[in-house]
Amino acid sequence: RLEESGGGLVLSGDSLRLSCAASVPTFSTSVVGWFRQVPGKEREFVARIHPNGTTLDYADSVKGRFTISRDNVKNTVHLQMDNLKPEDTAVYYCATARFFARSPRWFANWGQGTRVTVSS
Repeated sequence: RLEESGGGLVLSGDSLRLSCAASVPTFSTSVVGWFRQVPGKEREFVARIHPNGTTLDYADSVKGRFTISRDNVKNTVHLQMDNLKPEDTAVYYCATARFFARSPRWFANWGQGTRVTVSS
């Protein structure tokens, strides 16, 4: 299972750094994805990172503002979120996958999520 942290209430233009800590034995060999969800909507892909740490992918809505990174020694993945916008408000989740996929259905070991609120 994964555990997210780092969420909070910030103003538009501010930054937050989310962390995803893992107790999953295969974490270092798994794709890790960040997703977000708002009430009444489906869970949305945000970013993903390959086990090699250098193959990255972002949703168009966050490209250029968010940066995903990982530390396979510490079994953590971070999501640096800069220039936050009110539309980034959501609960953010991390999860693992065996494939470099985008769809949430390929991911497992979901955490409880961390809430991000961006006020204008």
